Amino acid sequence: MFSCQTPYTPPTTEEDELSFLRLVRSRRVGPTTFHRLMAEHGSAPAALDALPEVARASGMERYESCPAAVALKELATGRRLGARPLLYGRKDYPPGLLGLADAPPFLWSIGDPALAARPSVALIGARNASSLGLRMARRLAGELSEAGFLIVSGLARGIDAAAHEAALPLGTAGVQAGGIDVVYPAENAALYRNMAEKGLRLAELPPEAEPVARHFPQRNRIIAGMAQATLVIEAAARSGSLLTARMALDYGREVMAVPGHPLDGRATGCNMLIRDGAVLIRDAADVIALIGAPGPAEVPAPTAPPPSPPPEPAAQDIAARILAALGPSPTPEDLVLRDLAIDAATFTRHVFLLELDGRVRRLPGALLSRI
Repeated sequence: MFSCQTPYTPPTTEEDELSFLRLVRSRRVGPTTFHRLMAEHGSAPAALDALPEVARASGMERYESCPAAVALKELATGRRLGARPLLYGRKDYPPGLLGLADAPPFLWSIGDPALAARPSVALIGARNASSLGLRMARRLAGELSEAGFLIVSGLARGIDAAAHEAALPLGTAGVQAGGIDVVYPAENAALYRNMAEKGLRLAELPPEAEPVARHFPQRNRIIAGMAQATLVIEAAARSGSLLTARMALDYGREVMAVPGHPLDGRATGCNMLIRDGAVLIRDAADVIALIGAPGPAEVPAPTAPPPSPPPEPAAQDIAARILAALGPSPTPEDLVLRDLAIDAATFTRHVFLLELDGRVRRLPGALLSRI
């Protein structure tokens, strides 16, 4: 069905932009499918025209793409909020996300999009961070920011908020799990306002969308993709921070962690990462020694993502396939991934959600078992 590649044409007119957003918001069109459609048809209007037939060929009858009125309303709402759309392929799109098979095609932004062109480090960790963890986050974020790095995080309480606040004077970027106008958690309202003035906030979902559990892994992939390296400060054994670190590895990024006391549950995840090969970090100098001091930011020319794997099944289908492949006896994670033929980033997200649901257990040695 997707047999050839044609040039990827970024939107140049308001009509193209509307078609682009309609394609993004159409039912069953996730980021991977979006990029495949664009690679096949060359532009959003052409992909929209072909979408009903593509859906029929996949067994979906009476398929309708996102109505123009819905996309127009979203564009009007976003602009009324002072937000700016960032579309894949345009020069102001975050360069770290270019080329990723599941890169978000459309982002709402508030603040300075030019910040995203700077070399960046994702600094993430526990929401219920210790005082020492918060102090470490502020120190590392401040020193790395002064060295020229953009600090990227998820605007959550704890380590995220401490990193953003320390880096704010020189620029920081936060990725939201809900709509660009939705403050979550409410206690970070002042931080949200300050970042709109001095930093950059990004959201993949439409304005007014409330964040729910399934949105956080989607947000985490953007954090991991934007940054050259991901640094974890305090994380439990089953946490979103570890998911973000695994996604960073899938994207070919460096992963680093600050060690903690073995008896502190908030340090378990970081210690596990170090045991499994992540670089141990003591200070900003360790980070710079690993990835190098930032030079002048170079924004690559917009390119199409590389050819991607076959269309991703519905989320419930992926979860069912993972569960069917597992039993009570531990099974190597890489063996399950190979047998299911799912891309690593998608597999990691769904395993994490199954862990949260209490249906899958992750064991030492990269083993999985069904509960």
